[in-house]
Amino acid sequence: MPPFNIRVNAICPVAANTPMLEQFGFGTTREEAVQRFTATIPLGHLVEPDDVAQAALYLASDEARNVTGITLEVDGGRSI
Repeated sequence: MPPFNIRVNAICPVAANTPMLEQFGFGTTREEAVQRFTATIPLGHLVEPDDVAQAALYLASDEARNVTGITLEVDGGRSI
């Protein structure tokens, strides 16, 4: 085991409910973009910035002390 006990993980969020969503070309208005993009997410709601923050907090916490080498998809099931 390495002497520094360093864990390496990645968080891969889908486009979250931020102004960046409008840049993906899902609609001409923000409401249309939100509606069309939400339709592509199996859980039926947009990822919020707080969802990504909570994933990061989990990975940085003692609860994840044995979690390493993962890619955590925060995407409401869109990648499956």
